[in-house]
Amino acid sequence: MPLDQFRLDNRVAVVTGASRGIGRSIALGLAGAGADVVVASRKIQDLEPVAEEVRRLGRRALAVATHTGRREDTERLITTTTRELGRVDVLVNNAATNPAFGPLIDITPEAWDKIMEVNVKGCLLLSQHAARVMMAQKSGSIINVSSTGGLRVPTMIGAYGVSKAAVIMLTKVLARELGPFGIRVNAIAPGLIETRFSEALWTNEKILGPYLESTPLGRTGTPDEMVGAVLYLASDASAYVTGHTIVLDGGTLA
Repeated sequence: MPLDQFRLDNRVAVVTGASRGIGRSIALGLAGAGADVVVASRKIQDLEPVAEEVRRLGRRALAVATHTGRREDTERLITTTTRELGRVDVLVNNAATNPAFGPLIDITPEAWDKIMEVNVKGCLLLSQHAARVMMAQKSGSIINVSSTGGLRVPTMIGAYGVSKAAVIMLTKVLARELGPFGIRVNAIAPGLIETRFSEALWTNEKILGPYLESTPLGRTGTPDEMVGAVLYLASDASAYVTGHTIVLDGGTLA
């Protein structure tokens, strides 16, 4: 397979949760492969430095403040992208939250609703808006960031695991529905990645120790190690792949 099938020249990508961690690494990776990139998260001041990093790679960039759980914000993100950059070829639904840590039986309705609003509803809303643009183009790739917490029973973050399991099923349903329009929908499922978002896990020895013992590679992951799978799913290299979830966990689930 020619390496140029992994290129994203003349394509436009939207990445949510892009101000730091996995989202930032993905945004820069897509830009490095030739895409113009729209970065989104709630706080514009956190996004502007990432957009500037994209521009330094020679690509166009927009920073759009977006609360992914709000329909008006998600619609504005896609409308702004098409108005300024002309199209949407890749959507990476990476934004997520987890305000609850502890047994699921103790979670408050407010925390449950917040997790589902951002992690599941936001993923659906943005996919709906982007898919309508992609349907007109007869092409596109939607990539959802799930988690190994959606494939196994997670410790102390049960609601987050439930939301990420929903994202995996959402990926499959959308892949079935959108495939006839030339739109592919896939997901990645990271394991324990050292980001600020997951700091409560990888800094807790009672959690980290058993994780490392059960992981063949014997370590946690880094945000940059998530980029290769996303580039594959975003590009023509994966033209016959849809409805699947790539697990990036150092072998833990094996």
